[in-house]
Formats: sequence, C-alpha cells, structure tokens
Amino acid sequence: MERKDFETWLDNISVTFLSLTDLQKNETLDHLISLSGAVQLRHLSNNLETLLKRDFLKLLPLELSFYLLKWLDPQTLLTCCLVSKQWNKVISACTEVWQTACKNLGWQIDDSVQDALHWKKVYLKAILRMKQLEDHEAFETSSLIGHSARVYALYYRDGLLCTVFSVDYSDELDILVSGSADFAVKVWALSAGTCLNTLTGHTEWVTKVVLQKCKVKSLLHSPGDYILLSADKYEIKIWPIGREINCKCLKTLSVSEDRSICLQPRLHFDGKYIVCSSALGLYQWDFASYDILRSTSVYSKVVFCFMIRNSLPCRVIKTPEVANLALLGFGDVFALLFDNHYLYIMDLRTESVISRWPLPEYRKSKRGSSFLAGEASWLNGLDGHNDTGLVFATSMPDHSIHLVLWKEHG
Repeated sequence: MERKDFETWLDNISVTFLSLTDLQKNETLDHLISLSGAVQLRHLSNNLETLLKRDFLKLLPLELSFYLLKWLDPQTLLTCCLVSKQWNKVISACTEVWQTACKNLGWQIDDSVQDALHWKKVYLKAILRMKQLEDHEAFETSSLIGHSARVYALYYRDGLLCTVFSVDYSDELDILVSGSADFAVKVWALSAGTCLNTLTGHTEWVTKVVLQKCKVKSLLHSPGDYILLSADKYEIKIWPIGREINCKCLKTLSVSEDRSICLQPRLHFDGKYIVCSSALGLYQWDFASYDILRSTSVYSKVVFCFMIRNSLPCRVIKTPEVANLALLGFGDVFALLFDNHYLYIMDLRTESVISRWPLPEYRKSKRGSSFLAGEASWLNGLDGHNDTGLVFATSMPDHSIHLVLWKEHG
C-alpha cells in the first residue's frame, strides 16, 4: 500500500475505532494481536511498558511531588531513593520530609538550615544513633584514678569534672555557690576567692546547689533573673541571686509535712521547671504558672501530688517496678534515670524506656551525691553534635571515678 493511501486508511479506521464501545475496542485489539507476528508483538510490548509505567516523580511539578512524598515513612523513602538517580535527587531535596523524620526521632531541628541534603544526612545519622540506643550500644566506659579517700560528691560543667560537696558557678556574676555539711550555703567571689555571704535556713546537710537563669515570669521573679536552688534531705529552698548578695529565701519546697519522704540529691532546674526525686518517684514543679503538669509514667502507676505548703502543684512519677530508681536529668524529649544496676533513657513522648546501660557496684552516699549526669543538652533532643562526651559519672569503692561516655558515631 502506498504511503498516502495508508495514511488515508489509518485516518478512516481511527475514526471508526474511536466510535466503538470499550468492549468493541478490546475485541478489535484482541483480533489485531492474534494476527500479529513476533516483530509486532515485541514492538507492542516495548511501547506498552513506556505508556503504563510512567515516572510520576519526573513528570509531576516538584511541589506536588513533595506533597506526595510527605505521606511516606522515612524507610520507604530511603528505598525509593534506590529506584533511579532522578528519584534520589527529588526525594533528597524534600527538606520538610527529612526535618519531620528527624523531629519524630527526638532530634533538635534548626529551621534556618534549608539544605535538604543536609537533613537527609542528619536523619541517617539520627537513625544510627537511635538504633545504638535501642541495641544498648550507644555508650562506652572509662575510669579516673587519683583520689586517696572517699568521694562524697561530683560536679560537672563545661567539660570539667570536679569533686567538693556540691558547687555551681556563674561567670557572668563572677560567683560560685557551694553547699556543705554545716547546713549552710556559701556564696563566693570567683575572681577573688573570698566568701561574700552565707545563706542559712537548712536543717540538714546541703547536698545540692543549682545556679540558673530564670526563663519564665512568675510572681516572684522575671526572665533573666539568676535563681539559686539549694536542697537538703527534706527541702528545696529558692534564693534570688544577683548583684545584691544579701538575699532572703523566696520559697521552701517539700513533699511531706512530717518529713516522712526524703529527697534524693538529684535536683534539676532548667529555668522553667524544678524536678527532683525521692524513693517514691519524681516530682516536678512549674516555675511560672504553678499549674498541675501533665503526668508521665516511667513504668506503671502515676500519682498526682499537690504542694500544699507552698501552693505549688507538682507531679509524681511513681516507679514501683524498679527499686531505688533515681532521676539524673530531665528535658523536653528525654529523661535520664538510674538504679542500682542500670542507667536508663526514657522517651518522654512515649513514656517508655528506650535504652539502658549496665552500671558497676558503685558507692552510694547517704548524705552526699556521689553520681551525676554529664552533658545535658541532648535531653531536649539530639542534634548530631550534643551526643558526645560525658553521660554519667559515679564514685567507686576504690576511690576511682567510673565514667559512662557517648560512643562515637559509626
């Protein structure tokens, strides 16, 4: 058939084919296929694959592709990255997807960084660290040797580990505060090394002092004010510390009027919340509104406790299934706890323990803290940089210091 005659025939049969019903079209195609040879069938197979298997990520606008990708879980996205270079390029460029994946793992996110490839790399780093935590392989141990007598207390700040009863300091105020066995809290001049003031009122050994800037407004202080917390066996005292050294106690917190509940020397204050522990569990006070906080459970029962003496509500996290569980650190995402045998990391969003690390037979001090947490910024969420250095330290019966350290990323 001549080319011109063929084109005319093809136009006519095309018009007729379009006028058929779907069933008639299918029957027509079946008949044509039955009349086709190997060359025609191979041609048909190659073209059908192209028509039916369209690369939607390549064809769709980028914004629409990003919208669709947000519905997939990260593991599926990683698998999709293996489909082709084009898919890997598009998926890796979806910043929101990888930022959300990192947030869901408890990772801190800097929204100012919009490099999508950066966030994909951060996610891969995050998933590795979280797997190490789940497999109890995120830490390593070391020891410090040199003391010739019992270590009553440990103190850690800015990469330095110190032993005195309990100390804290502020470079901005040029002061250091210390708690001691004479029931007193002393305020020292850092540069001069002289005692500026002695704060009294405790009736037991002062086992913990914390100096921190207030981050919230309350009835007694404003954001930016320096606050000193001092704790003994039964009470926590709140002091305003600033340029005026002669200060008076603002509040005294306790968990039992008859002193039937003893506080452990675990005290955490981040400028917004006060958290301490006892044999019964954990206690948390809101430093601004004094409202009851949502209660979370470490293992099973949850008990609400009201601070009647000072009208400060608190929450108690009761842990009956684990004896002698104590608080080390408390953040927005994670909490660090320990007992006689293990160090625990709890995800506060799911209220579950996600990792634990074995501890040696350390020496407990009845009146002084002989164990502490190291770097604490990761408790507000990991970021790929704050999971380094010291996690936990405790004094040992042989006067050495046992250290638990973050293991480097694989």
